[in-house]
Amino acid sequence: MNQPLINTGEPRNVLGHIVSGAVASAIVSGTINYKKLKNEEISPNGAIKDTVKRTSQGAIATGTAIATANYIGQKGGLFKALTAVSIGMAGIYTLEVIDEKYEAIYNNDQDLISEGE
Repeated sequence: MNQPLINTGEPRNVLGHIVSGAVASAIVSGTINYKKLKNEEISPNGAIKDTVKRTSQGAIATGTAIATANYIGQKGGLFKALTAVSIGMAGIYTLEVIDEKYEAIYNNDQDLISEGE
């Protein structure tokens, strides 16, 4: 099978793009959460937690995208590209699951505190 080669340019530095993705995501999510905080739609702890989560997800997504593009540009890199996408999706999904578990524990603790008053 002759895989068509897509010219994606020179391979890019994945780590550098992870940092760029984290910075961009922190700027966006931090700004949105600052607005929510000022409008009293979110607590300070909630704003920090959400910003950290979104920053991490942005870093993973950006690194995944760059690694995938690098692999697509290589001869025979289709399976490597699919693997990179799968790993990135798993990382973002894992952060969502951790966040859900944290929320369940935190909400349960809040219920126990309320009952003890």
